[in-house]
Amino acid sequence: MLEIRDLHVRFHTREREAVGGVSFRIEEGEILGLVGESGSGKSVTAMSVAGLLPRKQCDYRGEVLLDGQELLHADRSILRRIQGKEIGVVFQEPMSAMNPLMRVGRQVEEVLLIHTKLTDEERRRKAIEALAAVELPEPEAVYEKYPHELSGGMLQRAMIAAAIIARPKLLLLDEPTTALDVTIQAQILKLLKRLNAESGISMLFISHNLNVVRQLCRRVAVMQRGLLVEEGESDQIFHHPQHPYTKKLIEAIPRREGRRPE
Repeated sequence: MLEIRDLHVRFHTREREAVGGVSFRIEEGEILGLVGESGSGKSVTAMSVAGLLPRKQCDYRGEVLLDGQELLHADRSILRRIQGKEIGVVFQEPMSAMNPLMRVGRQVEEVLLIHTKLTDEERRRKAIEALAAVELPEPEAVYEKYPHELSGGMLQRAMIAAAIIARPKLLLLDEPTTALDVTIQAQILKLLKRLNAESGISMLFISHNLNVVRQLCRRVAVMQRGLLVEEGESDQIFHHPQHPYTKKLIEAIPRREGRRPE
């Protein structure tokens, strides 16, 4: 479904490559976790997939294929047809990602305004359905609210609603639970599992927290300093890590009574 082949990205302001030859696949209906510390190249990899790479500010090579369609070097007009419709993106900070002057519902339905010819009422209906699908209470009321009137967890759900409203093939989630407390974080992970099971949508879930990724993803890829250093099944990576950096990530997971969570 998604295939990245030998992706290299180097920003003109940096000597070292942000991404140094990364290759991996995401199969249809799969959730792949991409983990690593800040600056490891996770978000740049996701930007390359989403068509959000600032091309004038970097050198890049390799291939990014979505169902065989090459995206990394594609014309901007092609990317605009794909963004939102076939690839949805959920960012880390919904309050900064959302326009504070627009009602939430209008932002959720914006993809439909760009990619469909639905009427205002049809877009509103689909936006309310999407808000309900992410388990927001009273979705009609949420539709009319401004971002500052919602909690962080509710905003993140609204961002997910906006990302899935056009039923994309792939959902890119860049640290979507980092700013949330553990209770809301668990609820968002449960929601993503349900959306994946019900719709079959493929996901790339980016995080620095290997324990969070393990709860959601069957397979994990580990990045360090722009390189993919390890990839495998979640349980195998968690219980039998091969690379020293992966071992350090696991050691950094908070333990309960001195033991790593089972």
